[in-house]
Amino acid sequence: MKTSNIWFRTYTLEEINHIFAKFMTGYLEIKATTITEDSLVVSMPISDKVRQPYGILHGGASVVLAESVGSVASALVVDPDKYAAVGMEINANHLKSVREGIIHAYCTPLHIGKKSHVWDIKIKNENEDLICVSRLTIAVIDKLPLA
Repeated sequence: MKTSNIWFRTYTLEEINHIFAKFMTGYLEIKATTITEDSLVVSMPISDKVRQPYGILHGGASVVLAESVGSVASALVVDPDKYAAVGMEINANHLKSVREGIIHAYCTPLHIGKKSHVWDIKIKNENEDLICVSRLTIAVIDKLPLA
């Protein structure tokens, strides 16, 4: 998808990380590291919070990371006074295990419409090895009250 700047307005990493500091994303220490005109990159450290019993990254944690970055990306695209972005469908293919370090999720749009967004999310380890690929579909709905 060839795009110009997709964001509703200019956002700082500090503003985005304020969003991530709340709720599950804060507990998992997910942080935005880069925002470009058409992508958002976040990181998450591998700790016992996100490992499964075999000591490797839990696949569900990869899905939480993917849905979190895509959902926030959609929220940054729409007018927050009028609309909310909510997940409709997510899939993930787990390609390589990881035990430690920091993983990075690279989120880019495949489709940005008035009522739906589709995001491509690639999760990589510190060596840039592909850990997981995910596709997230978001519904754009009328604004909901915030928690």
